[in-house]
Amino acid sequence: MTITEASTGIQTDLDESIRPFRVDITQADVDELLGRVRATRWPERETVDDASQGVQLDVVRELADRWANGYDWRNVESRLNAYPQFVTTIDGVDIHFIHVRSPHADALPMIVTHGWPGSVIEQMKIIGPLTDPTAHGGEASDAFHLVIPSLPGHGFSGKPDTVGWDPIRIAKAWIELMRRLGYDRYVAQGGDWGNAVTEQMALLEPDGLIGIHTNMAATVPDDIQTALANGESAPEDLTAEERGAWDQLATFYAHGLAYAQEMGNRPQTLYGLADSPIGLAAWMLDHDARSYDLIARVFAGASEGLTTDDILDNVSLYWFTNTAVSSARLYWESKLAFFAPKGVRIPVAVSAFPDEIYAAPRTWAAQAYPNLIHFNRLDRGGHFAAWEQPELFSQEMRAAFRSLR
Repeated sequence: MTITEASTGIQTDLDESIRPFRVDITQADVDELLGRVRATRWPERETVDDASQGVQLDVVRELADRWANGYDWRNVESRLNAYPQFVTTIDGVDIHFIHVRSPHADALPMIVTHGWPGSVIEQMKIIGPLTDPTAHGGEASDAFHLVIPSLPGHGFSGKPDTVGWDPIRIAKAWIELMRRLGYDRYVAQGGDWGNAVTEQMALLEPDGLIGIHTNMAATVPDDIQTALANGESAPEDLTAEERGAWDQLATFYAHGLAYAQEMGNRPQTLYGLADSPIGLAAWMLDHDARSYDLIARVFAGASEGLTTDDILDNVSLYWFTNTAVSSARLYWESKLAFFAPKGVRIPVAVSAFPDEIYAAPRTWAAQAYPNLIHFNRLDRGGHFAAWEQPELFSQEMRAAFRSLR
C-alpha cells in the first residue's frame, strides 16, 4: 500500500520490506522462445555489402542458429541466482536488485545502473572483482558493497503503469533504495541511461552520496551541441582529442539516432519487438555502430570481450520479461538533453572508452564537472564497458573512488 505526498507527487510506501527474489523462467516459456526463433519469417538479404542498411542478415542468421541450437538459458539463470537478489516497492513500483556485500568490512557501497539495451547482466562480470578484490588482483582497501538495480520497466523490475518515470524520478527511487539498505555513505556509477540517473542523483545531492563515476559522460559544450544539431562544420579551434569526439558525435547524430527517435516518439508502436524474438534481437543489436561491429565479429567467430552467449543472455532476459516496450518508454519519458552538462557539483570520475558513442575529451569533462577527481582515457572498450572489459572497468572503479575512501 502507498500514500501520495501532495507536495511532490511521489508516493511514500507503507510497505518498505525487502523480499528475496529468484529468477525462474518456466520450461514452457523457454520452449516457446525456441519455437518462435525456428519459425522466423526472414527478409531478403540487404542490397549492400556493409551495415549501412541496418543489421545484416548473416549476423542475425548466426544469432538465430546459436539461439535455437546450443544456447542454454539455464546457464545465465543459475549465475544470476548465485547472487543475492531482492525486490522492494518504491514509489508504487517493484524494484529488483542484486545486492552483494563485500567480505571486507570497510568496503565502500556503490550503486551501479545499467542502460538500454542493457540489464543487470552487464554488471555480473564485475561483481567478484569489486566485492572481493583480494581474490582478483586488488587490495582489500579497494572493496565495494554492490547494489545493482534493474531500471523500472526493465528486466525483473516492475513496469510503471502511469507516466512520470523519467531519470529524475528513478534517481529519487535509487536514493530511497540506498536508504532502505542502511547505506549512509556511498557512491554511484552509470553509463547510458545509468549515467542520466546517476547524474540526477548527484544533482539532488542527497545525504550520503559522496561521488559518482560515469563511463558515458555528459560533457558536450552548448556551442558544440548546437553546431552538431544544425549539421555545421567542426569549429577550427578543436584539439585533436576534441575533434575525435566531434567526429564520433557527428556520425552518431547522422546515422545512429533512429532507434532513439522511434522509442522517444512512439514506443507503444513497437509491438513487433514483443512478438518476435528475432525482431527484438535485431533492434537491440542496432544500438551504436561500434558495438554492432563488435557483435558482428563475435557471431562471425572472432574472440572479443563479449561472446555469442553474452549477447543471447541479455536479449533472452528482455524476451522472457517482455520488456521491449516498457523499457522503450524511458526514451519517451525523459526530457533531458542527453549529452549536455547538467551542473553536477559533487566529485565526479570519468572513464573515456574509445569505442563509446563518443569518448569525452578531458577538456570537456573538466568544464562539465568542476569537481573532477579522476579522468582516464582507455585504450580499448566501448558502450558496454563493464560487460566487455570487466578487468579494465574494475580497475577504473578502484582508481576512481580511491580518494574518497
